[in-house]
Amino acid sequence: MKIALLGYGKMGKVIERIALERGHEIVLRKSGQDTFNGLENADVAIEFSIPDAAVENITECFNRNVPVISGTTGWLEHYPEVAKLCEEKSGAFIYGSNFSLGVNIFFQLNEYLAKMMSKLTQYKVSMEEIHHTQKLDAPSGTAISLAKGVIENSNYSSWALENAKEDEILIDAKRIENVPGTHSIFYDSEVDSIEIKHTAHSREGFALGSVVAAEWILGKKGIFTMKDVLDLK
Repeated sequence: MKIALLGYGKMGKVIERIALERGHEIVLRKSGQDTFNGLENADVAIEFSIPDAAVENITECFNRNVPVISGTTGWLEHYPEVAKLCEEKSGAFIYGSNFSLGVNIFFQLNEYLAKMMSKLTQYKVSMEEIHHTQKLDAPSGTAISLAKGVIENSNYSSWALENAKEDEILIDAKRIENVPGTHSIFYDSEVDSIEIKHTAHSREGFALGSVVAAEWILGKKGIFTMKDVLDLK
């Protein structure tokens, strides 16, 4: 499989190493103002860039009929137009706030727990996410996905970073040097607390998941998620 890496920072380099270990070839390494020369040779693109570059990168892939796996967060206000373009171009697309295989299991666990707790109104839900200081968006895309998973399976309507209302989930977003990512969901009552937590030890899990997704999407058309890749639906 020939892969274009759109975004060649720390994550891009880990993805490159894992892709090569799995027998794939890198035909484009794009960062900053580099051109898209070589994208036309790719079977799939893996896009881990920055919020300001994501939409252009994804659009270029659709225009050149290259399936794209995107793990960049912080650009989702443009997701509807990106999804529309994918459909118009008969493209193939997976966006994931987190491609870690373990985190995607954690997403499912979070939704299942939210369903079980939905009628126990004595418990108040809150969340904490911790990332490295270079992370540009807060809360993390993973935290937003986790909050959405609770909201869709409970009476909560939204989330907030501070001064959360009764129907909002408080997310405490912390930035600490050299932390790949930790996400915790708390259910607190006067008599006890329940907590589920995922801790990433390195970027390896995110990178491996994105390569697995790239392998899976070959030959497919449409918009998918990691639930499709891992058959979790």
